[in-house]
Amino acid sequence: MIVTAIFLLVLIGGMVIGMPIAHALVLTGVALMWHLDFFDSQLLAQNLQAGFDNFPLLAVPFFILAGELMNAGGLSRRIIDLARAFVGHIRGGLGFVVIGAAVLLASMSGSAIADTAALATILLPMMREQKYPMSYSAGLLASGGIIAPIIPPSMPFVIYGVTTNTSISKLFLSGVAPGLMMGIFLIGAWAWIARRHDLPSMERVAWGPRMKALAKSFWAMMMPVIILGGLRGGIFTPTEAAVVAAVYALLVSMFVYRELNWSQLYDVFLAAGKTTAVVMFLCGAATVTAYMITLADLPNMLADSFAGVMGNPVLFMALMMTFLLVVGTAMDLTPTILIFGPVCAPLAAKAGIDPVYFGFMFIYVGCIGLITPPVGTVQNVVAGVGRLRMETVIKGTTPFLAVYVLLAVLFTLFPALITAPLRWMH
Repeated sequence: MIVTAIFLLVLIGGMVIGMPIAHALVLTGVALMWHLDFFDSQLLAQNLQAGFDNFPLLAVPFFILAGELMNAGGLSRRIIDLARAFVGHIRGGLGFVVIGAAVLLASMSGSAIADTAALATILLPMMREQKYPMSYSAGLLASGGIIAPIIPPSMPFVIYGVTTNTSISKLFLSGVAPGLMMGIFLIGAWAWIARRHDLPSMERVAWGPRMKALAKSFWAMMMPVIILGGLRGGIFTPTEAAVVAAVYALLVSMFVYRELNWSQLYDVFLAAGKTTAVVMFLCGAATVTAYMITLADLPNMLADSFAGVMGNPVLFMALMMTFLLVVGTAMDLTPTILIFGPVCAPLAAKAGIDPVYFGFMFIYVGCIGLITPPVGTVQNVVAGVGRLRMETVIKGTTPFLAVYVLLAVLFTLFPALITAPLRWMH
């Protein structure tokens, strides 16, 4: 009990006073070391370094780089143009463009923040011009952005797989069908909003320009085909898939679309390097905390608290997902994975739950946390790009948050929604 109290007080206290999450994690590890009378600075440094000295984690910088190259090289814009050509004429058409583009972009970058920033930068001014309600527009952009960590390639799946020793390839494939379901549920919610507010539509695009937009986006659309095909066919591993994605995005941006030149490469690599440094430091810091949590026997303590529901997988999952949803309101996705993944995954195994199914649910609920106040990382991105008040974005996100929670309930009650498509693809 004392260990749990120290863990929570130091971690939450650090975040409350404005300490970066990585620093708060290291401090939590130090506090636990001190309490257990086990303080060793050399051991601290070794665990910090071991957190990012991991081959599968090489996928992270390459997926980040692929996302930066896509945005700088025009791949993201062509995907948005394609969606606009085909669905822009429907009532509230720009909203459907957001959803279509979000699903397509998700299959390329795997970063919620990168996809949301790309979508908001291009589409939010257009939605403002068409007199769309800014709250719902911003809410839809934020909600569409969190499809990115679900549809492969996905950085959170890589981090979760490394942290919990779960098959990354299976995690990737588990996200395909649910990611499409997220898009379908968003379509339903936006159609209701569009009808209720009588939102305008864009001018219908003739089939000639549509085919032109399709042709222009061909090379961008080939990226998910190559990645998913390669993973399913066993041609390359998820780590190698990240390298393939980055190289492909580089070649298409520079030599096909020619929107990226040699002088811009430095800025692209620098931006990717900065983001990578933040993520890797988080991984290292969380490893320190995870090591001390294991030494303090916290997983077994947590297992004892869940002992009464271990025999009922549905009830166990419902309680676990509720717990993770609450955690997600106060913590970003990556630290949630790094801190709670190694603790929760063994519990799920003891409860007889499929590790890939549990891993998917862990990430899915964590993604919902990205659009849940007070932290709401993705909401902050939309608010920043659109120069909107956070309250406006939060209000507009509510209906889409509701459909995502409904989908989480369905996934909990009917695990076959995830496991059945996975068996077919794998």
